[in-house]
Amino acid sequence: MYNYRLIRSQRKTLSLTVEADLSIVVRSPMEVNRSVIDQFVSDHESWIARQLQRQQERKARHPEPTEEQARAIRAAAEAILPQKVAHYARLMGLSPAGVTITGARKRFGSCSAKNRLCFSWRLMGYPEEAIDYVVVHELAHIRHKDHSAAFHACVAQILPDHIERRKLLRL
Repeated sequence: MYNYRLIRSQRKTLSLTVEADLSIVVRSPMEVNRSVIDQFVSDHESWIARQLQRQQERKARHPEPTEEQARAIRAAAEAILPQKVAHYARLMGLSPAGVTITGARKRFGSCSAKNRLCFSWRLMGYPEEAIDYVVVHELAHIRHKDHSAAFHACVAQILPDHIERRKLLRL
């Protein structure tokens, strides 16, 4: 049985996550008995083991850079990402309000309601095909603020292999 951190709240179901720091978190409704929670964790031990392995592999492939490395990667992102945005924006007939580079750890990109695009400099640790996918994905949000079929069609129009490119972000 794995050790886990329990968070009780006003929810209806049990959930299980393996965090980036390899900790296990169980979220539970207030009234669920601890033995039921323990059984839930026990029932999911093989899933937990796979997720722990996946997180360890990801950490090995994408180690946290030193401050000096982070500055260099950020500088590269500030030079490359706005050019990619400009290129794909022209192809898609879109005009983003601006581009910001952040240090976000859990999100590679975002598009604000005012069409401002943000990208994490950490995206630069992935293959160029994956970077292009994130740029096109966020640009598509200018036209479609959701992940509807029309949104995916917009992405597919520019990157027909977008599904394979997205998979590269999970490496």
